[in-house]
Amino acid sequence: MQWKPRALILDLFGDYLRYAGSEVRLADITELLAVFDIEAATVRVNLSRLRKEGWFTTRRIGRETVYSLTPHMLEILNEGRERIFRRRDETWQGRWTMAIYQVPEAERAVRDQLRKQLAWHGFGQLSPSTWLSPHDLISEVREIAAENPLAKVDALWCGTGDLQEDRGLAARCWDLDQLGADYRHFIHNYAALDNEGVNADKDGRTALIERMHIIGDFRRFPFRDPYLPRELQPDSWPSSEAYTLFGAVHRQLGPAATEFISSIIGQSVGQGQEVAS
Repeated sequence: MQWKPRALILDLFGDYLRYAGSEVRLADITELLAVFDIEAATVRVNLSRLRKEGWFTTRRIGRETVYSLTPHMLEILNEGRERIFRRRDETWQGRWTMAIYQVPEAERAVRDQLRKQLAWHGFGQLSPSTWLSPHDLISEVREIAAENPLAKVDALWCGTGDLQEDRGLAARCWDLDQLGADYRHFIHNYAALDNEGVNADKDGRTALIERMHIIGDFRRFPFRDPYLPRELQPDSWPSSEAYTLFGAVHRQLGPAATEFISSIIGQSVGQGQEVAS
């Protein structure tokens, strides 16, 4: 796996450092990323960029620089973590949340922002200005409308009355064939890692590397998966199996990885959120 320093830094804060005061000394984060063969100069460059983007503030303690998550970015990590670790399983009500927007031609940035916000909430694109979700997200669409006054955004709670037509809509809004193939590839890659006894005996460095591998590969799914109700899922849909596998391995590797992080930063790291059973 080719490690991406930026993603590693954010994953380390998301899974560990946020539970140790949401801050870390530059020397400690440099030592942590050295575990993944990331050079110190690369760490400094990426942290500097993240600071300029508003992810971090810095302060000095003697000769040491300390990086602290900003409150806004901690909220973003919270929301992203909720998406990763809290699976949405709902009974199909036979209805869709439909978001339809109209944006002046000159307001391309507004149109792009609407698409990003709808995708973040799990909507799929049916047509250029019409997006669907199989969940009741009317309030979320109204919040998006309020945040984008230059656009006209309508929210409808509607249905076709025909399950086969609904399954067809799902297949048009999301690339379910590719998503299913990617889930099966994930399961194939990590099934052997699901071993409570073996994982309990692993050293912290190994546990951390393996845990970061599985987090890095899995965290993309919640932002692609609409969490279709069972009635709308393709046959033999592998989403639940992948989610269960991720939760088991993440939990099993957690104690050793967390203890290893604590030994480097010199303070205890609290236990973060685990996959809901």
